[in-house]
Amino acid sequence: MDDSSSNRPGLIERLTSWLSREPDNREELLELLHGAYEKNLLDADALSMIEGVMQVSEMQVREIMIPRAQLDVVDINESPEKILPYVIEAAHSRFPAVDGERDNVVGILLAKDLLRLCTEEDVNLRDQLRPAVFIPESKRLNVLLREFRASRNHIAIVVDEYGGVAGLVTIEDVLEQIVGDIEDEFDYDEDEDNILKLDSSAFRVKAQTEIGDFNLAMGTSFADDEFDTVGGLVTHAFGRVPKRGEAVEINGLRFQVLRADSRRMHSLRVERLPQASLL
Repeated sequence: MDDSSSNRPGLIERLTSWLSREPDNREELLELLHGAYEKNLLDADALSMIEGVMQVSEMQVREIMIPRAQLDVVDINESPEKILPYVIEAAHSRFPAVDGERDNVVGILLAKDLLRLCTEEDVNLRDQLRPAVFIPESKRLNVLLREFRASRNHIAIVVDEYGGVAGLVTIEDVLEQIVGDIEDEFDYDEDEDNILKLDSSAFRVKAQTEIGDFNLAMGTSFADDEFDTVGGLVTHAFGRVPKRGEAVEINGLRFQVLRADSRRMHSLRVERLPQASLL
């Protein structure tokens, strides 16, 4: 082996050398990091994560939370026969449990704890609840992430200045600001088709699906001269990156966002509207 290779500076040494000039502000630091990327000292994923970490330190919970109107909650006063199909359809692992009103959150229900409703008699649903953690809208994401790690908690209820429920945030929502979308057990595999049929009128579509492929599968004729993907089409319709749960109607189709972070959409539910003429 050539001894000269052992003297070759590694990634950390090269990066440290490149960053030897101390930046005076955040903008200069970002400029240095992008310069390091252009010189192949950082790859695209590393640069994106560093930028995500810097972004998280400045963001507040209200910027990424799932708003109150879009929350999937379980009312402990409902019968198991009504709760179980709802939980299966929503496909979450944790649900805020309320006692009648949405502002009256009494705990967190884990979907796996509902198995007892199927196997045991006289199960009190209230006894199955985990304690709920309440946080203000103004809490910074880096502080929240530190608290999530310390408490080993995964979910928090966001409240406004009057104590009312404003939304919900999970540890996954925070981490996605750093590393991008995180797939869970309910996400379909990357190797699967971009368009999955759910029923006779509804489909699950990846946002990166090319419009040409979408037209072929759906019998539509959306133009692809301005947008390459379904995600681009829907983002244009909103005029911004939509949040999970938001929906828009375009040419006889209803597009509802299933998964998204602050940067981009990941998957949508597409449903044909009754008696709609597709363009």
